[in-house]
Amino acid sequence: MNTLEIMKSRHSVRQYKKRTIEAEKRDQLQKLVKTCNEESGLHIQILFDEPKCFNGIMAHYGKFSGVSNYIALVGKKSPGLEEKAGYFGEKIVLGAQEMGLNTCWVAMTHGKSAAQIKTGEKQTCLIALGYGENAGTGHKVKPLHEVCNCADNMPDWFADGMEAVLLAPTAVNQQKFYFTLKEGGQVAARVKGTGFYARTDLGIVKYHFEAVTGRKVM
Repeated sequence: MNTLEIMKSRHSVRQYKKRTIEAEKRDQLQKLVKTCNEESGLHIQILFDEPKCFNGIMAHYGKFSGVSNYIALVGKKSPGLEEKAGYFGEKIVLGAQEMGLNTCWVAMTHGKSAAQIKTGEKQTCLIALGYGENAGTGHKVKPLHEVCNCADNMPDWFADGMEAVLLAPTAVNQQKFYFTLKEGGQVAARVKGTGFYARTDLGIVKYHFEAVTGRKVM
């Protein structure tokens, strides 16, 4: 599958099978995490076979079950941490999807994670990981004119990028972002209004756009 097809196949999954992630896939995931950490300066970690974090009241409230593996998005405290965590977290999410694994971004409906958080660092959120009981379902999307400045007249590459953007997961499906195609082909994206974890979402949608178009988003 190409990148856009992987995005189309990936949906949030909250219920997981009691199936161990194979050693080969664990190695692939760890290598991907290492690459992301080296590129970003983050301290992303994968916790395998650790069910305690998703075995409490908050996880049950969030309708999670069977979660024993998760990705902890950790990094040095800074104004850009949430956006960077969203960008590289989604890169790992799509890598996991390509391996046949399922995922779900998780904000607060989980217990205490076993991630190592050093002085001066912060954990922004978690990503549940494993073999889902199902493949999940798609989400509703906003019309293009609400999320970009050229809905009626856009080049094909920008249209492909916006298709990828609308496939991206966002907190409570809020889609609080706006893309602007500028003269000369430059692309900018910003948070539109206020929203729960909107900075993380901005990083996620920027990754989707860049991964499909190969063009940098400001």
